[in-house]
Amino acid sequence: MKRAATGKSDSHSLSGVRVLVGRARHQAGALSGELRKRGATVLEIPFIEIREPESFKPLDSALENLDGYDWLILTSVNGVEAMWERVAKLRLRKTGLRHLRVAAIGPATKKAIEQRGGTVDVVPKEYVAESVVRSLQRRVKGERVLLVRAKVARDVIPNELRKAGAKVDVVEAYESVVPKSSRTRLRSAMKNPRRRPHVITFTSSSTVRNFVELLGSRHPLGMLQAGHGREPALSLPKGRPRQTNSFLAGIRLASIGPVTSSTLRELGLRVDIAAKQFTIPGLVQAIVRSMA
Repeated sequence: MKRAATGKSDSHSLSGVRVLVGRARHQAGALSGELRKRGATVLEIPFIEIREPESFKPLDSALENLDGYDWLILTSVNGVEAMWERVAKLRLRKTGLRHLRVAAIGPATKKAIEQRGGTVDVVPKEYVAESVVRSLQRRVKGERVLLVRAKVARDVIPNELRKAGAKVDVVEAYESVVPKSSRTRLRSAMKNPRRRPHVITFTSSSTVRNFVELLGSRHPLGMLQAGHGREPALSLPKGRPRQTNSFLAGIRLASIGPVTSSTLRELGLRVDIAAKQFTIPGLVQAIVRSMA
């Protein structure tokens, strides 16, 4: 579906385009708002739900002993929110963070830290784990590093920084799960010609995997079984890419960055739209460009 170019304003550049936003419910607003400004019709069906970890003990212990760390790494806004909530819950002084050098994976995470009174020392050029490693690996030898992240995440940062001579502690601040309540809504939208999206946005690998799981085993994409709170094993049957892409005919899949794109491809899905800047504004601009 191509749209005519609208010039500098582009306030109607996505007019008539239906976009499915699969971000967590409390985070969908930023992406949805930017899309609506450009005239898109937005359907919000969360592919992920953010929950507290089974226990806060590891995180609390780390926060109570922050004087033993040199670096703090935060890789998401969710991690920032969870960490600062625990700081308040434990009635810790925020001044206890001042000695730390802080690395944020991207501008949204940086902004979330600064909004809470923190200072960010490092933001990598590219907003992925590999770029975090490149920014820090020559600076952390012999240093103690605290990485606050989701329950299930890639181990690129801790593994590579340990190779660089750092002592890295990884603590869980939250977990992302499949919101079962979204299953009926998603299936209905995909079947209804009046609601079927022209574009589906993916803002993390979790949104990709959960999208597939939400469609269920009766659908061409449903090759994952519910994990009962655990990360399911992924397997891609032979011939699956052709089936999945046929099922998604007429729908463009939009990825926020290379890690998300890699997950789409691993599951046999296309990457039709890829953000050049791995941010929400970058994703929106990529969608606009693809529709011009």
